[in-house]
Amino acid sequence: MAGEWSEASLGELFKVKHGFAFKGEYFTDEPQETVLVTPGNFAIGGGFQDGKRKYYRGPVPQDYVLKPDQIVVTMTDLSKESDTLGYAASVPHDDMVWLHNQRIGLLEFNHDMPTSPRFIQYLLRTHEYRSWIVGSATGTTVKHTSPGRIESFITRIPPIEEQRAIAHILGTLDDKIELNRRMNQTLEAMARALFKSWFVDFDGVPAEDMQESELGLIPKGWRVASLDQIAHYLNGLALQKFPPESETEFLPVIKIAQLRAGHTNGSDKASARLKPEYIVEDGDVLFSWSGSLEVEVWTGGRGALNQHLFKVTSHEVPKWFYYHATRQHLQDFRAIAAGKATTMGHIQRGHLTAAKVAVPPPDEMAKFDAVIAPLFEQTISNALQSGTLANLRDTLLPKLISGELRMKNTEYLENVLA
Repeated sequence: MAGEWSEASLGELFKVKHGFAFKGEYFTDEPQETVLVTPGNFAIGGGFQDGKRKYYRGPVPQDYVLKPDQIVVTMTDLSKESDTLGYAASVPHDDMVWLHNQRIGLLEFNHDMPTSPRFIQYLLRTHEYRSWIVGSATGTTVKHTSPGRIESFITRIPPIEEQRAIAHILGTLDDKIELNRRMNQTLEAMARALFKSWFVDFDGVPAEDMQESELGLIPKGWRVASLDQIAHYLNGLALQKFPPESETEFLPVIKIAQLRAGHTNGSDKASARLKPEYIVEDGDVLFSWSGSLEVEVWTGGRGALNQHLFKVTSHEVPKWFYYHATRQHLQDFRAIAAGKATTMGHIQRGHLTAAKVAVPPPDEMAKFDAVIAPLFEQTISNALQSGTLANLRDTLLPKLISGELRMKNTEYLENVLA
């Protein structure tokens, strides 16, 4: 173990402050400048994620307004595996006023103990800390931890200079990942806007160049087609019937949970000898048609296609076209699924047939392809790069935090991260 490091409890470095019980009567889905930090803002593996926001329009105690870069932890977890319990995240720099909600802990650092908050954020991702928190969690369906349990974890802490250096290495990787995420948000918004303008609203097409169709007026020479006419929607397998060959020969199973997470960490294992069409590769379009309906481009590595997921392919239209065409109908599909009187709402193949899209002739499609395809491919490239960076970060994190890999041995990383 590293010689200059000292043993300390987390409670010597910081105290965990409970959040405020904001009143439910003021919660709203309508955008406000004030938004609550909830357990849903913590990504699996640590870090902040900005998903569905819970806005607040009531009175706000100023002591519970969070500042950018403050470190918060989640003390409640609704997932079966306690996927985010105890993980840390930093409050983002944006235009929102983030509120310190109940069951979220704010780390208040002891100024007498020189500590890098970002180093602590990574320390709270380690296996040892996670085992301590999850192993002592209370509750059955909903898991809980407490400030006292977090503060009582004992670890070894490097000098402040080395804390900062470790946080710099890991933080640079996370900053690159965040930059890619923001770039992809912009690229995806551009592609969605172009698709809607060209294939839904037909902006710029003169009235005399339009024709009647079952979708209403569409450009002359175009045709109306069902989603299942322009693309093939292959349903996955009941992969419990296809066990892995061994502990070393297998494919990770891609279910709805993996699709939403974007990776296969901790997934089930299936045979590596499936028919090729049931093997998912990076860049494939996946559509979960049951439970949580999502359409995503998969970039989480090779895996096996589980039932309740479609792998979407086509020889008729470009990938970006059937991806956006499917997403164009996603809100309707979700409404159909929500209206079913079952425990898990879903759509049926007939709904793919009923979902129509206007398709241009090949020569015009080629012109659109020249514009949108580069945007689409760049988003995939960015996501794949982020996956590589995340793997590097996750490999380095335990070695750096434990002192197994010292900063004097990592000069080469500066060139890699430059």
